Amino acid sequence: MLQRVYYCLLLIVPKKIMELLGLCFFAFLAGFIDSMVGGGGLIQLPALFIFFPDISIAALFGTNKLASICGTTAAAIHFIKQVKLDFHAVVPTAVTALIFSFLGARTVSVINSEILRPVVLGLLIVVAIYTFIKKDFGEEYQPRRQNHLVYYMMLIGGSVGFYDGFFGPGTGSFLIFLLIAVLGFDFIRASATAKIINWSTNLAALIYFVFIGKVLYLIALPMALCNVIGGILGARMAILKGSAFVRVLFLIVVSGLIIKLAYDILIKSVVIRM
Repeated sequence: MLQRVYYCLLLIVPKKIMELLGLCFFAFLAGFIDSMVGGGGLIQLPALFIFFPDISIAALFGTNKLASICGTTAAAIHFIKQVKLDFHAVVPTAVTALIFSFLGARTVSVINSEILRPVVLGLLIVVAIYTFIKKDFGEEYQPRRQNHLVYYMMLIGGSVGFYDGFFGPGTGSFLIFLLIAVLGFDFIRASATAKIINWSTNLAALIYFVFIGKVLYLIALPMALCNVIGGILGARMAILKGSAFVRVLFLIVVSGLIIKLAYDILIKSVVIRM
């Protein structure tokens, strides 16, 4: 039935427009999910690969970054208006994350980032189990280490920023988990803070892709608009539903990351054996 509807639409609407509409839908969904718990790349980037298999990987990454940073910006602004954040700590952390993200990207040329894949898989499994077992994890704001908050946040931002530049998957989820586990944030404050830090690491990558001319603007700009709409609605949903709702969504996204990484490792091992 769905196939018939699709083929009927192809007779009426040109294929390129259908592809763009499909990408815009996935961009909206990515922005919606990413604004709350991260993991938007699990949705948006694979969609780009599926719709444009013949375009260079660098161009698809650049297009993805432009679309996602627009949604991240919109979500961050909405969170800033609604959630009280300590900008004396957040701003230095964002700057630190940006610098270390660049350093991480440079390190890729020296060390193969693929060696991290099994390690990250193990860490994500630990994160999922810990969050699932500890039922009150991130439910309430229970601030810790306030006397040295800026230093702890810069350490977290620098570490995760380096990881984002070097490898990437699960950056937002790791940020949220560490902010809750180490500093006692609730899921709402952690998500809001992670958006700002993640924005800075994405900016470093986007500048690079724009500089080398690897952004497909005719695709990226409509996707960016839809990602913005999704990001704003996701941020509103997170604030409306509260930390308990975000916790459940966090577990779903982390589980998705675990499945994807495990699948990638399995496929690669099969290819090597062949």
